[in-house]
Amino acid sequence: MSGLTKRQVRALTRITDLFVAGSGQHSKQQIELFDEVFKTLVAVIELETRIKLSQHLATAPDAPAALVRAFASDDAIVVAAPVLTESTALSDADLVVNARTQGQGHLYAIANRRTISDVITEVLIERGEPGVVHTVAKNAGARFSDGSFRELVARAGDDAQLALHIGMRHDIPRHHFLKLLETASASVCAKIAAANPRLANAVQDAVTEVIDDINQEVRKHSPDHARAKSRVKRLQNWHELSEGNVHAAARAQNFEQAAVALSVLACCPIEMAERAILNENPGVVQVIARAADCSWATVKALLLMTAADRRISEPDLARARENYQRLEAQTAKRVVEFYEARRDAHTIASTPIVPETPAGFGNRHDLNSPPLPARQAS
Repeated sequence: MSGLTKRQVRALTRITDLFVAGSGQHSKQQIELFDEVFKTLVAVIELETRIKLSQHLATAPDAPAALVRAFASDDAIVVAAPVLTESTALSDADLVVNARTQGQGHLYAIANRRTISDVITEVLIERGEPGVVHTVAKNAGARFSDGSFRELVARAGDDAQLALHIGMRHDIPRHHFLKLLETASASVCAKIAAANPRLANAVQDAVTEVIDDINQEVRKHSPDHARAKSRVKRLQNWHELSEGNVHAAARAQNFEQAAVALSVLACCPIEMAERAILNENPGVVQVIARAADCSWATVKALLLMTAADRRISEPDLARARENYQRLEAQTAKRVVEFYEARRDAHTIASTPIVPETPAGFGNRHDLNSPPLPARQAS
């Protein structure tokens, strides 16, 4: 260490001691001043020394946050990475600011922290390149908001490795898991199942069988689905189950409750109701809702559920309403009956003949792909 560097480190040490001595008593302006002083001193210290100091601060339980922030914003990632990955002195607010202003190397370091809150992961997913997104997706200590899971699933559509990372997370909400399975390849679905012991026996050769078997296993172990099923059964026994239950669940963004209630009222398999709610094509859920004799108000609530991420506009809603008013209940029920019969018979035709649906309800591909699963006890 050169003589100049030694003097700079001594100055940094003295200012740090001064900061620590008044810890908890500094005003916001004083803290900002310390931040600037620390940044200035850190910037002029030679790289090798900055690396050693950063490594020391990263594991120091009493390291001043202002000093740690200075190292965390260092342009040299070898300096910033240790504190960004390990230091507990950095608050969520500190990490969010860093993630919004620094480069991919800084984001990658943050993505490797032992625990990461959802406010931080949102920024990492928003700004991160694939390496960052993959790292945070497989970080067991990371937490994600509903919106972040939605973004991850959307990105996984053309990224098999990301789909695998997301599918292996135990905290992924089931409606996002279902969306992921519908877009993942058979090999990815098989790997997701193989990585989870309770799904290992569910793996089949066909894409649809893999998806359906995994879905059945996940549904079986889902507390949210169990609660929804129990509530709907109780309402049935009391003869109180009605369209209002579907409407209320949809308005409350309760995917499990809405799917179970809708499947019972439409007399269709739970898988069909789930896929209808999650399908981007608004016509699919309208067919099931008409079979359940739902009003437009309930259909609108279903279409606006965030689980499907339709982001439907007012003009689209107006067209959907016109289409729904033209759809006859008997036609909708024939569609439901057809799919039940086809899957119960285990027949999957390459070009199946389906009952015609009114114009504006999507094409046959939307109704036939992916194929609906065999009816199972929900």
